[in-house]
Amino acid sequence: MLDREFVSKRDGFSLTGIEKGAGDSPILFLHGWLDNAASFIPVFEHLNDQHVVAIDWPGHGHSSHRGQDAHYHFYDYVYDLLSLYAEQGWQQLHIVAHSMGGMIACAFAAAFPEKVKSLTLIDSIGFIVAEANKTTEQLREGMLSRVKLLDKKKPVHKTIDSAIQARMIVSDLNQPSAALLCQRGIVAVEGGYTWRADSRLRNVSPYRLTLDQAMQLVNDINVPVQLIYGDKGLKMVKNAMELFLPKYKDIAIHQLSGGHHVHMEQADKTATLIKQFVHLTDEKQA
Repeated sequence: MLDREFVSKRDGFSLTGIEKGAGDSPILFLHGWLDNAASFIPVFEHLNDQHVVAIDWPGHGHSSHRGQDAHYHFYDYVYDLLSLYAEQGWQQLHIVAHSMGGMIACAFAAAFPEKVKSLTLIDSIGFIVAEANKTTEQLREGMLSRVKLLDKKKPVHKTIDSAIQARMIVSDLNQPSAALLCQRGIVAVEGGYTWRADSRLRNVSPYRLTLDQAMQLVNDINVPVQLIYGDKGLKMVKNAMELFLPKYKDIAIHQLSGGHHVHMEQADKTATLIKQFVHLTDEKQA
């Protein structure tokens, strides 16, 4: 079945995405910060026999932006996931998550293990942390970033190609991958094209988890986990591997050739690892 739009609505808020296949329990795909559901299209092309759903997080892709009196706090994404399960009637799913999506998925699996069959993390492990003595500094930076944003306007690109090139400059994306994300991530405006993503996503978070808090969350993950990471991925991920890997009770690790978006570069190999892991987990849990 061809890719089609996925839409979940609650109280006037739309959570959108891309869906392929049919069934009661899809494999759920969660993208990273400032990406969108299109980042998983290359993987979907190799999952023809699976029911898969990739969502746009709030403020990303075609999903609604949060209200003007709200912000994009990390734990609110966990609630977005929980309410999506309730709206769709999902009981327990396999989750595949990239970057920020991986951090959200880990927190979700720790708090709601009954809703997760397995986790596949793509260039993502553990959480971004800060020392407790940086709390005041983090709060100050977060609040100042909100004030600074009040007078800032989104850039307008005269052509789609200009937007694609801009996306490539700030990431490790190649041209085809950046074009996929831009197709879903830009909108036509007067004078050209601008980003659909909510500008508030770029605000500095006013809080961070401490290392002890992050370790406790990881320690509470009791579902099977596999990590797929790129040999040229984020240095932050490699540093986090040293901290967090020993805390995962059941984890398989696979390195592929590629960068932070290794799932777009090595879509066939990523899809194969996902299928094998899902099948093995289902067999063990049967």
